[in-house]
Amino acid sequence: MASCILALGSNLGERAGTLEAAVAEIAATEGIDLVSVSGTAVTKPVGGPAGQPDFLNLVVRVETSLAPLELLAACQAVEQTHLRTREVRWGPRTLDVDVITYGETSSDDPVLTLPHPRAAERGFVLVPWLWMEPDAMLAGRPVSALAAAAADSADVTRYGDGA
Repeated sequence: MASCILALGSNLGERAGTLEAAVAEIAATEGIDLVSVSGTAVTKPVGGPAGQPDFLNLVVRVETSLAPLELLAACQAVEQTHLRTREVRWGPRTLDVDVITYGETSSDDPVLTLPHPRAAERGFVLVPWLWMEPDAMLAGRPVSALAAAAADSADVTRYGDGA
């Protein structure tokens, strides 16, 4: 079994309900065991077209017997159940599920680069991960230090705290 971090985000439709359903669908996938779920963050869009609604983001830790590309396919299948479209890079979406880490695996595969190539600079991934696992490490670096340095971390707030 590999211990993995997945990041989920939504900025279209019923965002909180979509994330809740997606976590349940991931947990129900054969070969995936849900270990923990972060709190939900409200975040500003990073990149992509201007004028997008805010995102809700969270991260989960799973244990999986699936190979990395099988895990990616399972994540993409969950996205498809929520009608994810890929029309504009970093554009608005009903659901995004990214594989951030797969155990200690490093890969430059263009289909699934591990760890996720931009995770170390994305507060919308790092801050919820830190809420869930204060001592987490990403590629040998403390997630706390990465989150402190990420440009968008200051804008990350907990969902339900006036958001």
